[in-house]
Amino acid sequence: MALLVGFLVGIAALSGFFYGKLQAVQIVQDKEMQSALQALASERRELDALRNSMEAEMDALALRIGSLRAHLLRLNALGERLVNVGELDAQEFDFSAEPAQGGMEEASTESVGMLELESELDRLSAVFADREHKLNLLEEMLSKREVRGQVIPSGWPVKQGFISSYFGRRTDPFTGKKKYHKGIDFSGKRGSEVLAVAAGVVTKSERVAGYGNIVEIRHADGYITRYAHNQENLVKEGDRVEKGEPIAMLGSTGRSSGPHVHFEVRRNGKIINPSRFIKAG
Repeated sequence: MALLVGFLVGIAALSGFFYGKLQAVQIVQDKEMQSALQALASERRELDALRNSMEAEMDALALRIGSLRAHLLRLNALGERLVNVGELDAQEFDFSAEPAQGGMEEASTESVGMLELESELDRLSAVFADREHKLNLLEEMLSKREVRGQVIPSGWPVKQGFISSYFGRRTDPFTGKKKYHKGIDFSGKRGSEVLAVAAGVVTKSERVAGYGNIVEIRHADGYITRYAHNQENLVKEGDRVEKGEPIAMLGSTGRSSGPHVHFEVRRNGKIINPSRFIKAG
């Protein structure tokens, strides 16, 4: 009996020992689990913050792309207007077409949303580069045209008046015989302004037999214009004049039957019919 009691007491002690061990193990496991859960919660918070940050960046990027698209529309409209105003080739300066590009297709593990945004940014970058190139060419061409329009003869040498005699063979008003007329005559009000038809340098401002008071201007590309029968010259030799600047007062000096300006155009010493320059203006 005593032996049985001792055995049971030993069993109870052993059970208490193992139970204590199990409790200790459970406590350790609980702590490890709690630590793991805390770490997981922390990771989730970081992931949420990262997701929110990425979403905010994508929203900002999408907003920026929308702004770039709007700016591109304005650039296209400006380019098309310049092409129309400059009467240039619309196919050469096509502001509605996408720029030509290409490349090998490559696999990617990025999200579709980010890929779409990056693809749109790449497209917009290429379009902006194309538009910048075309606008630079337009600016250069229009600037050259503007400069050429200032230095090459064009337009009328008077603000108001009418053509009273054309270039070529005509009946001389003094002799009644056929004679070659080297310019075009513009009749107008005596004392009204005679205008330079292009920018240049005055090479002659004097009285010449037959021409009366004459102003001669040298322009670019070998052009020279003459304005004769002036009542008074307003410029002197060596003066720099601009297109449309008054250079004389309309009169009837020299061999003239009434107030008018005799207008001549020469290039490299050769007489040219002024008609096409008048029409060009």
